[in-house]
Amino acid sequence: MGVFKKYVAIVIIFLFNCFPIKKNKIFLFSYYGSQYGCNPKYITEYILKTYPKDCFDLVWALNNPDSKVDIEGIRKVKTMSIRYFYELCTSKVLITNFRTTDLFVKRKEQYYIQTWHSSLRLKQIEKDAEEHLPSNYVQMAKKDSEKCDLLLSGCDYSTEIFKRAFWYDGEIFKYGTPRNDILANSNNDLRLSTLSKLNIRETCKIALYAPTFRKEKNLDVYNIDFAKVKEALAKKFGGEWIFLVKLHPHLISMSNQIKANGQVIDVTQYDDIQELLCIADFLISDYSSLVFDYSVTKKPCFLYIPDLEDYIQNERGLYFDLKDMPFTRALSNEELLLKIESYDETVYRKVLESFLSKIGSYEDGNAAKNLASRLEEICFGKERRVMNEAA
Repeated sequence: MGVFKKYVAIVIIFLFNCFPIKKNKIFLFSYYGSQYGCNPKYITEYILKTYPKDCFDLVWALNNPDSKVDIEGIRKVKTMSIRYFYELCTSKVLITNFRTTDLFVKRKEQYYIQTWHSSLRLKQIEKDAEEHLPSNYVQMAKKDSEKCDLLLSGCDYSTEIFKRAFWYDGEIFKYGTPRNDILANSNNDLRLSTLSKLNIRETCKIALYAPTFRKEKNLDVYNIDFAKVKEALAKKFGGEWIFLVKLHPHLISMSNQIKANGQVIDVTQYDDIQELLCIADFLISDYSSLVFDYSVTKKPCFLYIPDLEDYIQNERGLYFDLKDMPFTRALSNEELLLKIESYDETVYRKVLESFLSKIGSYEDGNAAKNLASRLEEICFGKERRVMNEAA
C-alpha cells in the first residue's frame, strides 16, 4: 500500500473509531482475506449451526467476495474498502488466523482473538526464527501481539512456544483448534460433499500429497512416483486409489508443472485443506504443520523428505528431530514404497498415541464449542452465558 493510501486509510479508521461498537458483531478474516477457511471458518460454521440467526452479526472480509460461495448467515465485505473499515472499527470482536497490521487500530472496548494457523509447528516461528524473518514483519508481529486478548493453542507444546516466542504474555486458550474439530469428529456428510465437489466416487480411497514450500520454490523435491505409490497402496490396503496433490499457496501458479502423467488430481486451488484431510485415507507430506492436524485422525501419515539435509541447513530450524516424530520417513521413492509395504498400523497407533500424550494435545473435537462459549461471555456478559448453559 502506498504512503498516500495508507494515510487516507488511517484517517478513515480514526473517523470510524468514533462510531459506536455493536456488541454482537464479530469481524473475521483468514490469511488477509485470501480465503474463507482455517480456524475463523470453523468458528463461523459452529455459530451458524448452533445459535439463533440474530444472536451474532458475522462479518467476513474477503479480497474477492463475489468469487466465493454465498454463505447464509454472514455478511461479506471487500478488504480495504470503506465498508471494510467501518465494519472492522465497529465490531466487538476481531478473529483472524494471521497477524494484523497497523491498519487495525484497536479500540479499548474491542476484543482481539488470534487463532493462529496451526495446532503445532515443525518449523520454528516468530521470535524463535527471528533471524530468518524480515525486520518489518518482526516489528508488525510485536505490535500485533500487544493488541491481542486471546491466543488459541492446540497442545501444551504449542502453549510453551507461544509463551516464549510470540511476544505475548496474555491469556492462552487451551482448548484446541476449531479447524481440527472435523478431524476429531467423524462427519460422513462432509466427506461425501467434499468428494462430490471433486467429482470423486465415494468408494474410492484417497491419498493426499501436501508438501510445504522451499525458499527457492524448487519443484524437483516433489518427485514422487505417483503411479508406483498408488500400486503399493492398493496392494497394501486394497481398493481403488486416487491421488490428490495440494501444493503450498506460495506455489499455486506452479502446480501444473508437477509431472504425474495423469496419475493425480491437482487440488492446489482448493481453499480448505481441512476438508481434504477429512477425506484422505493416507497422507504424504514433509515439513508442513498439517501433519499434526492429520494426526488427530490416527490415519497413516508419511514424510517424503529427499532434501532433508539441505532443508535443515538452509531453511528455518525445526522444533523436533524428525526421528522423534511418529510419522514414517522416506528419503527416496524406493524407500517410500518399501515403507508402505511394511507399514504396521498397530505399531503406528501406539507410537502416535505416545507422541500426542507427550505434546499434551487438547484436540478433542470441542474447540469451536468452547470458543463460542467465550464469545457469548465477551459479547453479552457472564450472566447471558450461564443462562444459556442452564437452558
